[in-house]
Amino acid sequence: MASQSTKKILIVEDEPEIAQLVKHYLEKEGFRPSIAHTGVEALKLIASEHPDLVILDLMLPEMDGLEVCKSIRQKPETALLPILMLTAKNEESDTIVGLELGADDYVTKPFSPRTLVARVKALFRRLERTNEQKVTSLTYGLLHMDLIRHEVTVKGKEVPLTAKEFGLLEHFLRHPGRVLTRDMLLNAVWGYDYYGTTRTVDVHVRRLKVKMPFLDESIVSVKSLGYKLSDQP
Repeated sequence: MASQSTKKILIVEDEPEIAQLVKHYLEKEGFRPSIAHTGVEALKLIASEHPDLVILDLMLPEMDGLEVCKSIRQKPETALLPILMLTAKNEESDTIVGLELGADDYVTKPFSPRTLVARVKALFRRLERTNEQKVTSLTYGLLHMDLIRHEVTVKGKEVPLTAKEFGLLEHFLRHPGRVLTRDMLLNAVWGYDYYGTTRTVDVHVRRLKVKMPFLDESIVSVKSLGYKLSDQP
């Protein structure tokens, strides 16, 4: 992955003042930002400039952010392009849809530019960790998950988990810092043909916290959306 000074970020935002403010703060941190004011313009720039990350506002003229997100994920050449959504507080349902479509994270308006830059950096760090590993094991503080042996230990002591508990924990460990909706977790761990309720996820999260109490503060409930594993144990 490119160094920070060469990382290109596309800001997709139809309000010029916000776009310029975000651009200014990203440039101060050494990134190379560019701006698109519409969804159609964004897709053209993604194809021509190949950015390393997209900051995508949901409310856009011509083509909204959800359609842009969907288009990015459907094309093989951009399917893995990191997307950070900008959403308004009253767009909760759109936020959920955006995460389901494959956005990696979101920031709610109004936001602090410094907070946004921090989220961008955190997203790049997560991607770098993922790219560096051909994963046979996952570690989170004193927790170690052996994917080959299907074992989880804390401080070297094995913690017995059911298959679904193991799968749920693995999904959290593979996506630290990312908001995971209950539907996303159901699809990833239980499969697309699962017809139970999203309460199943809540029950299994509680079980993980009972078996590993230190996860009580690490797996954070995100109101109305789902859960997030803190970046740091």
